[in-house]
Amino acid sequence: MQPVNFLLNILWLILGGIWLGIGWYLAGLIMIVTIIGIPWARACFVIGNLAFWPFGKQIVSREFVTGQEDVGTGPLGFIGNILWFIFAGVWLAIGHVTAALANFITIIGIPFAIQHLKLAMIALAPIGKTVIDIDDDVRGQRLF
Repeated sequence: MQPVNFLLNILWLILGGIWLGIGWYLAGLIMIVTIIGIPWARACFVIGNLAFWPFGKQIVSREFVTGQEDVGTGPLGFIGNILWFIFAGVWLAIGHVTAALANFITIIGIPFAIQHLKLAMIALAPIGKTVIDIDDDVRGQRLF
């Protein structure tokens, strides 16, 4: 991890990222308790990990990482994402976009706003997605 990403991640945690990550983890625990929400719980934990340490990370399809389709990247994942979008995703994304707009007001807040937009993007359709380091070499291909 680059030193700048490390410093930005520390600032992110201090300035509220820790509460964001804890919130996503609590949402995941609530999903597990409901039994029917277990597929979405995994997505909450993936987003929670990203919410704790977002700088230097990117969101990709699990199919891209593993090279094969699984339940979350296939038709059931698509249906799960539609249900997630209707009941939770759009509202969570609106919250992250609002936070991003608030951060864009200051120059110092711009990197944090970009991370909120990244979280808004995964909050819309998290099933079948995973988070990897930007520097990772996936299946022999550089991502960026």
